[in-house]
Amino acid sequence: MKKRLFRFAKPYTVQEKLILRDHLALERTRLANERTLLTYIRSALYLIIAGITFLYVEEFEQVPYLGVLCLVVSGALVLIGIVSYCQLRKEVVAYPKVCKLKKTG
Repeated sequence: MKKRLFRFAKPYTVQEKLILRDHLALERTRLANERTLLTYIRSALYLIIAGITFLYVEEFEQVPYLGVLCLVVSGALVLIGIVSYCQLRKEVVAYPKVCKLKKTG
């Protein structure tokens, strides 16, 4: 089993075969995962705007490090959001396949 450096979600465990309720729950999970990714991106965009403001507005000339910090944190937010999205998407896509294997096996 591969050991991951970052783990943002717990792995799913399969208890029973997949029924309509489970399909709907997987769809809700997929949509929530996409919504969370978009929230990370939105927050990063706000930080980019704040960082550019701190760097280029004359009233904030004394704190250019705050602008750089906002830009770095926004990059980290995008990276964390994408990693989290990919991990959960991989598990959600694999869930029905695992159920079929358990059902036949």
